[in-house]
Amino acid sequence: MKDVLSVSKKPAPQSHRSPKRPEKGAPKNARPSLPASAFLPTTRAEADARGWGQLDFVYVSGDAYVDHPSFGSAIITRVLESHGYKVGFIAQPDWNDPESIAVFGEPRLGFLVSAGNMDSMVNHYTVNKKRRHDDAYTPGGKGGARPNHAAVVYSNLIRRTFKETPIILGGIEASLRRLAHYDYWSDSLKRSILLDSGADLISYGMGERSIVEIADALAAGLSVSDLTFIDGTVFRTRSLEHVVDYEMLPSWEEVSGDKRAFAESFATQYRASDPVCGSRLVETYPHGVYVVQNPPAAPLTQNEMDAVYRLPYARTWHPSYDEAGGVPALSEVKFSLTSCRGCFGECAFCALTFHQGRIVTGRSHESLLDEARVMTADPEFKGYIHDVGGPTANFRGPACAKQRTRGACTDRRCLGTKPCPAMKADHRDYTGLLSKLRKLPGVKKVFVRSGIRFDYVMADPDPDRTFLRELVEHHVSGQLRVAPEHVSDTVLAAMGKPPRAVYDAFCDAFEEINRETGKKQFVVPYLMSSHPGSTLAEAIELAEYVRDMGFNPEQVQDFYPTPSTISTCMYYTGLDPLTMEPIYVPKTSHEKALQRALIQYRNPDNYDLVREALTKAGRADLIGWDEKCLIRPIRPKKRDEGGSASRKGSGKARGPKVAKGAGKASAFKPAKGRPAQKPQRSGKPPKANGRKGGIRKGR
Repeated sequence: MKDVLSVSKKPAPQSHRSPKRPEKGAPKNARPSLPASAFLPTTRAEADARGWGQLDFVYVSGDAYVDHPSFGSAIITRVLESHGYKVGFIAQPDWNDPESIAVFGEPRLGFLVSAGNMDSMVNHYTVNKKRRHDDAYTPGGKGGARPNHAAVVYSNLIRRTFKETPIILGGIEASLRRLAHYDYWSDSLKRSILLDSGADLISYGMGERSIVEIADALAAGLSVSDLTFIDGTVFRTRSLEHVVDYEMLPSWEEVSGDKRAFAESFATQYRASDPVCGSRLVETYPHGVYVVQNPPAAPLTQNEMDAVYRLPYARTWHPSYDEAGGVPALSEVKFSLTSCRGCFGECAFCALTFHQGRIVTGRSHESLLDEARVMTADPEFKGYIHDVGGPTANFRGPACAKQRTRGACTDRRCLGTKPCPAMKADHRDYTGLLSKLRKLPGVKKVFVRSGIRFDYVMADPDPDRTFLRELVEHHVSGQLRVAPEHVSDTVLAAMGKPPRAVYDAFCDAFEEINRETGKKQFVVPYLMSSHPGSTLAEAIELAEYVRDMGFNPEQVQDFYPTPSTISTCMYYTGLDPLTMEPIYVPKTSHEKALQRALIQYRNPDNYDLVREALTKAGRADLIGWDEKCLIRPIRPKKRDEGGSASRKGSGKARGPKVAKGAGKASAFKPAKGRPAQKPQRSGKPPKANGRKGGIRKGR
């Protein structure tokens, strides 16, 4: 492979980050000032203007073309460009029209296909399988610009048009569907996406290493069928004669007929997801077809990451989208910095272990400071860096010294319910980085919004809690959002999260430092309902916690079974794949509605569901007039009856009035030694939407 450092030396914009759906109403960016020539060609005329005849690669994406490295398509295409390859870009083609993917004709080396920064099914449907009407990755935020299972549809369209041209799949959709997987939307198992798409290869994970190796091999004259040796790829074959050192997974017939076999297969895949000690895997399909997954590619080194971010990104959307108002997703990341990749947190509902891996690599301070200086020169920059983080903001390097040479452990978690003794919790590098950033000319404030692992904070042996103090004093504005997700230790163990006591201790420390510094800032928790392991009893435990902390969450995220997470395997099989022990799974839409309603028990519209849940669980003691009761015995008026719900008997918790201006919520944990009180709040309460639904990051 060519040295990935042999790229241009411009300051670096942001890299991949967990793909989160921007909030509706997010401010749009101003009209880009760059011409089309600052981007890769999107039309034949633009390619001709560069003097390009036949292109080497054509990249087909389900997203609009935004040349910013938080979009995986920008990273991959710019990396290829830096290695001398001619790349054209086709964004959101008409999947019913073969001409839409023939804009540049047949590329010399192949088509690269991605559904976009999100799995197209997550992009299209809520957890209740209702169609979304918006799409933040489309010009103007309009939905309907890509098909369901976009990577499969685009690849099939290309194959019908160009019979022999190599097709390489990449991105989050292909990466997490690379072997047999559970598909929530059809409630069935699906084969490897390689078979349904008709593509030749999958480049899974972050992709910079594998895509350059693929390109160099094809340019050297190798057939795509010969590319069986590249780490971070998946290929299909009819013979295992030249495949060595592999582990045979249960066959398609076995996993599709036996849920336990699927759980065993998933556990093997999960344990093989490390680039150092991961093994080659083989999955057998009917008619003598084998799908072979090579071990993951090694993560980039810090120098290589810095080099990738020096590439000449335009850092905005293509000017052809100006008339539509641009691409809303850019507003989430334009003035944010991604400081790391990888995550050793291993939340069960998150797919990062499968996609980015557990070995964390951080960018250098110099690289991030250079990017921040570029931001300050932007006319739209108002002095605020919106985020400095990544999958987890306060991870900056491997969990322990041995991970780089021996890999991540296959039999234990670094954090989980209890930190590994070998884990090194140290925030000094991150604290130093934040300090340097906020001292830059033109920077008024640096926020940390991408999420911190509070258990990692509490594991830091620093007696002065320097990082938490710096966070409170400089990097929070009123609210710090963290993700306990639940409060039941049973559910938290299934999630791979720390016990509730750790969250309580973090809140205590946060409150104490706020008192010492004279600040009034609050912890806002993300909460998730209906995760495997949660019965009505655990849902009621969470509702009581919400009652005691005086919090009225307007939004609660149901667990969303997205491809290739431990939690999704639990949902489908009823087994914890890491222990093979049975686990309770709330599956019906009605039970999910009951659990969600319990967290939002103050909403009069949820009264009937809450009463049913409490009755079913034998907790009628929580129906009454006592201050500890969740609802009153008398059903309140619904919001559409008489214009608004009456206050008496509405099910809203009552609490003492507090001074005006105390209205952003308490620290969401009752203080020790006194009963919980619900603070009076002005305006809308903070939202807790449990955004960690599994799909984190796309290429």
